[in-house]
Amino acid sequence: MANLASTYRNQGRWGEAEQLEVRVMETSKTVLGAEHPYTLTSMANLAGTYTDQKRWTEAEELLLPAVDAYQRVLGISHPDTERTVHQLHDLR
Repeated sequence: MANLASTYRNQGRWGEAEQLEVRVMETSKTVLGAEHPYTLTSMANLAGTYTDQKRWTEAEELLLPAVDAYQRVLGISHPDTERTVHQLHDLR
């Protein structure tokens, strides 16, 4: 599902991408937990879709907790943490 959402996002099919990304994120939270790296990646992916639509506030609301959790779970030097920090920085 995440790959299909990414395809929709790349095609500019924002509504379909968002719908799938929300579903992936919620399922991941339920099955794997709120701080599992896959869940955090799904949050960053949805934030990217929001960013592409200039929905800055919604993107930031996902990225701030994702960065905090990545730092706790994977450490500040992990590539996923660094990528998400840059994604957040690009909003500002």
